[in-house]
Amino acid sequence: MENNNILDLLEMLYTMVSEAWGVPLGNDKCIIERDKFLNIVDEIKAQLPVEVAEAKRLVTARDEFIGSAKREAESIRRSAEERARELIDEQEIVKAAALRSNELLANAENRTRELYKVANNYVDDALRRTEDAISAALNEVRNSRNEFRSAAAAAQRNAAE
Repeated sequence: MENNNILDLLEMLYTMVSEAWGVPLGNDKCIIERDKFLNIVDEIKAQLPVEVAEAKRLVTARDEFIGSAKREAESIRRSAEERARELIDEQEIVKAAALRSNELLANAENRTRELYKVANNYVDDALRRTEDAISAALNEVRNSRNEFRSAAAAAQRNAAE
């Protein structure tokens, strides 16, 4: 079971509960193997920090990606400025240099914006998927726990009768 991801584990829990034997006179109650169920829940709990760490790693990677794009844009800007200064002595070339410098700066800014947008979208999507998985896991654990408590309470009542 160690190689399963959280979604696989949740699917196992779902299958376990959906295929469990029903409790007599209890339409929404069932009997499941406690140890097996708790082992799966323990594995989910163990993997959640890994999912959160992965999300943090993605945010850090995005920040490094953006920082790299900014450094590249600054390098392109400095390069364009240096080239423009070299051409300033010749009048005809001055106009061409200024035009090219502005074009390089605009391209660098556009590329930076595009890289920033792509990085943000990628990290946002990854975080959303991680959040969805964690939320679904938590909801499934809560539902399973409530069903287990209900089944245990019903079993105790039946045993008392």
